[in-house]
Amino acid sequence: MSAVKLQQPLFSAAACTLRRAVLTVAILTLVSFSYLSLKSLRSPSLSSSSTITRSIQSSLPEIVDYADGDNAERGVVSEKEREESDDVEDDDVYHSPKVFRLNYQEMLKRFKVYVYSDGDPKTYYQTPRKLTGKYSSEGYFFQNLRDSKFVTDDPDRADLFFIPISCHKMRGKGISYENMTIIVRDYVESLMSKYPYWNRTLGADHFFVTCHDVGVRATEGLPNLVKNSIRVVCSPSYDVGFIPHKDVALPQILQPFALPAGGNDVENRTTLGFWAGHRNSKIRVILARVWENDTELDISNNRINRATGHLVYQKRFYRTKFCICPGGSQVNSARITDSIHYGCIPVILSNYYDLPFNDIINWHKFSVVLKEKDVYQLKQILKKITQEEFVRLHNNLVKVQKHFQWNSPSVSHDAFHMVMYELWLRHHVIKY
Repeated sequence: MSAVKLQQPLFSAAACTLRRAVLTVAILTLVSFSYLSLKSLRSPSLSSSSTITRSIQSSLPEIVDYADGDNAERGVVSEKEREESDDVEDDDVYHSPKVFRLNYQEMLKRFKVYVYSDGDPKTYYQTPRKLTGKYSSEGYFFQNLRDSKFVTDDPDRADLFFIPISCHKMRGKGISYENMTIIVRDYVESLMSKYPYWNRTLGADHFFVTCHDVGVRATEGLPNLVKNSIRVVCSPSYDVGFIPHKDVALPQILQPFALPAGGNDVENRTTLGFWAGHRNSKIRVILARVWENDTELDISNNRINRATGHLVYQKRFYRTKFCICPGGSQVNSARITDSIHYGCIPVILSNYYDLPFNDIINWHKFSVVLKEKDVYQLKQILKKITQEEFVRLHNNLVKVQKHFQWNSPSVSHDAFHMVMYELWLRHHVIKY
């Protein structure tokens, strides 16, 4: 019995020793793993491996899941398309750069437009021989659309229907406003009776383009066209029935530009502000009266005479920080896109102007947007903008120049593609 009693404490002691040993090993193992984990976070080789992994992932085609009702369609974004859209992914000039990038790629793959072929070719759209002047945006748009992959000959595949009328061309032929209204009304009514597509949506999936204010007058005789269809116009005035969530503001671009694009030249811009033009609106009269004799603002109450020198007016944009853009007979002005092209920060001086591509790009990042009443404090407002803020605005301005340029043929993210993107956003309202 004594031998058995002696063995029990020895067994208990051995068991305790074994437990302590196991616990010690566990603790040492945990400490070792923790040390190795912390070391791996600082390890250049592992960091490089992580970089390599990200690089490999970025080289793979991106799978985008597109949903359309109950059906889903999967598309692969090619490397070329990725490169074209990379420049918008992180730019702060866009409200939602990633959303814009993905939706833009979806538009390129899926958007289809049916162009009505009916109509008198002498009156309706055809590509002009020369794409020049303030209202050449109409001609550029139609030429770009005609030559693009967006057009479909199958109306059942179309997302939108283009009504190819050119009020500017009608005006050039000497047709009166009254007769223009009759022509447009008769033409659209013929489309209604001949095709079923207008009647399915009362025209909500139809659009037309006009950059001349004559287009507003010529379409007044058909209220359903104005209220229901998408109007792509250069005069987005609310007092003529412009509806921001339905209609599209078309940039008024005076092409071809007389001189190359400006930008990355802030050291050359020593004049505070510049404007020269006709006093064909109240705000322009006030601008000239208040500031034409100022020593820091270069304000002229008439267009610069060509006799003073070759392209003197355009060259003023190159040496000016802020170019004043007051509304003329309409809220819009081609001077805005002139300013953007020449690298001069546009100062929008107009009430109720739905700026082009306003739901895509943030105008406050590359321009100064003011109300007409601010004209009396114009100089003080501009002088409060620091050099650092000016440089930031200028750099952002260079980023958006491509969006305000017509090309033939069109190129990615130019004015044509931006207008098509605006239409793409609106085509989801009604889908058949």
